Amino acid sequence: MIRGIRPLLRGSTYAGVLFAYCGALASLPLLPFALLPALSWRSASESVQIVLVLLVWAVLVGVVGLARPVRRVLVVSARRLLRVPLPNPVAGRRPSGSLGLDRWRTPLWLVLHVAVGWTGALASGVLFIMGLALPGNWLGAEARASLFGTSVRVSGGWSWVVAAVCILLAVAICVLVTKALRWAAPRLLGPSAAERLALAAEREQLLAERNRIAHELHDSIGHTLTAATIQAAVAGEALSADPATARAAMRSIEESTRAALEDLDYVLGVLREEQSGTAPTRTLADLPELLDRLRHAGAVVEPELSGDLAQVQGTLSRAAYRILQEGLTNALRHGAGGPIVARVAAGPDGLELTVVNRTGARTSPGPGEFPTSGHGLPGLAERVRLLHGEFQAGPDGTQHWRLAVRLPARGSA
Repeated sequence: MIRGIRPLLRGSTYAGVLFAYCGALASLPLLPFALLPALSWRSASESVQIVLVLLVWAVLVGVVGLARPVRRVLVVSARRLLRVPLPNPVAGRRPSGSLGLDRWRTPLWLVLHVAVGWTGALASGVLFIMGLALPGNWLGAEARASLFGTSVRVSGGWSWVVAAVCILLAVAICVLVTKALRWAAPRLLGPSAAERLALAAEREQLLAERNRIAHELHDSIGHTLTAATIQAAVAGEALSADPATARAAMRSIEESTRAALEDLDYVLGVLREEQSGTAPTRTLADLPELLDRLRHAGAVVEPELSGDLAQVQGTLSRAAYRILQEGLTNALRHGAGGPIVARVAAGPDGLELTVVNRTGARTSPGPGEFPTSGHGLPGLAERVRLLHGEFQAGPDGTQHWRLAVRLPARGSA
């Protein structure tokens, strides 16, 4: 009994009892409407009329629960007063389950809420009044104990004992009312099976979007930092001997970092769930600019373009640009100088991308070896797999590294 009373010392039990009693009082305006069928059927017995009133009352309370705003109000109030961690209902989506059973969870909660509230209010109220009235014999109150036809009047010190028991029982009923509502709230006001599936789908979509953003950020920022580092080294070496080359390298650093900042601003806006601007899109139409930045970094790039690249649109064109960007960046990081061959062949069935560079000791100006995250090639492979393409990367002979990707046309959605 003492363990059951301890929760009453916390505010959650008081708030839970208040929540239960408020639900009971809120159902009172519906009582006159529930009395109408019983008043029209005066020939029925009193017990039948009482049952009829209770059934009609329960139906009216349940109908109120079908209104969509009611569920949100109940969830918020139960979360604050019962201290139950309930998520907000999925906006704009009506729960649906087998035979539409999920939509009746809120009406069932309201009926249970009202029933528990009235039961607790009446029982605890009677017990509290008994506990207060018995010791002083107020209102002519007295207690009798009956057993096997023998009735004994409880008086004197026993009246105080009975009063204390009544008070403890009233407190226990308050605790049980709160526990019953806290147990039922997650099951009836929590997300239904359909809502859980919808929330899981939204969460999966969000994770997929953030994964895509991570790839975009890796490709854009990784390429920019690599190119800018090499261009800075070129500018430092050519500053005295060839100022024009140094100025061109510095302009290339400015252009590439500005493009990377646009990507970064967009990514940060998405991650913060802010209203960001239009996402910067890089497509095969931006390939000449990408090749120019590589040339400013001192790389020798030999593009081999075939087919009508202007016809490549949408996801396929954006993915092709990012794949070429990552492949050329890797060639710039780890290549041994010499020409970097970039082949792009557009056909009716899809798109073929190839990047070939020499391996070995670096001969062109640069900072030497670059630290890498190791996510470049796995990220490329995942991007290609999502587009149902083919991916190959590895040595091509003894002195070259070859990246080959084939993207089918059906991936361009």
